[in-house]
Amino acid sequence: MAAHVTSQADPRQWGAHEYFKGASNARMAHRAGAGLRGFRGAARRVGVIDAGSPAPSPSPSSSALAPFRFPAFRAIWIANLASNMGSMIQSVAAAWLMTELTPSHQFVALVQASASIPIMLLGIFAGAIADNFDRRRVMLAAQSAMLVVSAALTVTTWIGAMSPVLLLCFTLAVGCGTALNAPAWQASVRLQVGHEHLPQAIALNTIAFNLARSVGPALGGLLISLTGPAPAFALNALSYVALILVLLRWRPDITPPKRTPILAAIATGMRFCAQSDPLRRILARGLVFGLGAASFQALLPSLVRDRLHGTEIVYGLCLAAFGAGSICAALGIGAMRRRWGSETVVGASALIFAAALIPVAVTRSLPLLLLASFVTGAMWVSTLTTLNVAMQLRSPESILGRCLSIYQAVTFGGMALGAYLLGLVADLWSLPVALFAAAAWLALSAPALRIFAPMPGRNEGRVLP
Repeated sequence: MAAHVTSQADPRQWGAHEYFKGASNARMAHRAGAGLRGFRGAARRVGVIDAGSPAPSPSPSSSALAPFRFPAFRAIWIANLASNMGSMIQSVAAAWLMTELTPSHQFVALVQASASIPIMLLGIFAGAIADNFDRRRVMLAAQSAMLVVSAALTVTTWIGAMSPVLLLCFTLAVGCGTALNAPAWQASVRLQVGHEHLPQAIALNTIAFNLARSVGPALGGLLISLTGPAPAFALNALSYVALILVLLRWRPDITPPKRTPILAAIATGMRFCAQSDPLRRILARGLVFGLGAASFQALLPSLVRDRLHGTEIVYGLCLAAFGAGSICAALGIGAMRRRWGSETVVGASALIFAAALIPVAVTRSLPLLLLASFVTGAMWVSTLTTLNVAMQLRSPESILGRCLSIYQAVTFGGMALGAYLLGLVADLWSLPVALFAAAAWLALSAPALRIFAPMPGRNEGRVLP
């Protein structure tokens, strides 16, 4: 395997590529600069590089908002924000609806797990599909399928035919669409901005997701309290339309992928990840963190219902606090990695996440739960963004979709398994015991992984400049 590979599409093409027909590039660049200039100072902190050790400050050409200069990235980012907003609203509605359908903590936790299980089981196949076919078409197929499933979920809920098992089936079906979409989506970021701005683009996509996570749950909780879950599901179905329209208009200049049999393609990706020591360590960190960190979001609906006796609005506020913490972390994660390095960021995030679970387990205070939501959201994004950047910078373009799908399968598989096991512990013993178990796992694994699976150094195993 070559030590250095280049993209199949010249990143400069997208600097001059006309995304919106009939508009000049200069005019689009001027509008982007005018719209973003006011935020440039604060958001420069988002500028991230993969750092196993402290590194020099980034040059002006790699500023935090540089990806917004590319019309394709800008349009897709906005549409994706709207789609994520709908997804967050549906997530709140599904989780809260399950608390009304059954008192079982395990069923409630499985709503969270059902979004991760398909990524674990199907993600590697989706990665091979992303590398064998036009990634834009793969994303269109996945988004269209999720639109259909969300519409069916809306109708079933509206007519009162929903049951716990049926709800899990619907969330699993949406998860399958997510599994198909994710590798193609993440691998296409290079086509939108090129290598130079890849870390910043990943950080901006993280901000979009967590901005939706901040606003969406609160809106979802309010909407559910006023109208019930069916309108929330319908709103999510509509949110897919904007992203589908943008993807239909996106025409990247790419070299047609060289197709290989799916199983052979999967074997190639798995062989590369297995033979790369830096990637093996990144995958180990994702798996271990996912096992413990899944506890908070998976058990949050039960915590609000059973310990705080709260409503869907309280649940939405907790998720909003989680998202607000995520955004704050995304704004500062680049500076933190440059100053302390990836190992310190990932290890400290696990320990702080564990510490935030303790007050949640021992008290019934809403302010403490909101604070814990904020802190765990920040640590969640600090870890996953660092792992994602490290994985992308060490994966060749020709098998990028497969490498990312393996990373997602391992990390989200850990989350799904953690959600299931901790929900089972909560049913067999209690919610506090499950939270203490998750905190102990994260606290004990962090120092052990620093010794046995340290994060790669800044230039270790990189295939991108």
